[in-house]
Amino acid sequence: MKNIYKLPLILEPQLEGRYTVTCPLLPNLITEADSLEEVASNVADALSALIEAYEDLGQPLPSICNPL
Repeated sequence: MKNIYKLPLILEPQLEGRYTVTCPLLPNLITEADSLEEVASNVADALSALIEAYEDLGQPLPSICNPL
């Protein structure tokens, strides 16, 4: 079963048309997307990798990131 997280995202348009996506609650969550349609998928992949890194380090996610 997948957890669902509700996180604020900041999308910064780049000159070449892409977007840089960050999360103020998780400074290590950074990804890019070629279009707005790709944002959700790319964020999900980046969040999954970040959660795995926290688990590998034996550290809990910040409490503000509890799944819904």
